[in-house]
Amino acid sequence: PGVWEEFTMTAVYRDAEGYIRTDRYTQDEIPADQAPAMAAVVAALVGLAEPWQASQVWAHLMTATIYSEDDPYTPTGQRDEVALDVEAINPQGGRRMFTAYDYPAFIITDPAAVVFFNYFTKEN
Repeated sequence: PGVWEEFTMTAVYRDAEGYIRTDRYTQDEIPADQAPAMAAVVAALVGLAEPWQASQVWAHLMTATIYSEDDPYTPTGQRDEVALDVEAINPQGGRRMFTAYDYPAFIITDPAAVVFFNYFTKEN
């Protein structure tokens, strides 16, 4: 985990006409201005406990409700976040899914992550 010499990212999304699109990108095709957000995703994966190693990662956009610091029962707004689901394998060949419920660090609240997600899933 955390050492990614090569990877392929596949964006699967619904386009403006309602069709499902699948676009693949290599690490060399990630625009330089999107690299910090990709680094945030990789940093979240570094927390995956040994001996598990990420084999596939799914990212999805979700909307979170923001609550007041003074009153945790009063919602004050919403924000988009990127959540990761990680399929991992261990040396014995076992597979396991890790989600944001297992690892809260898999919820990335940085607005740059949302921009990164939207960059690859919106028709340009």
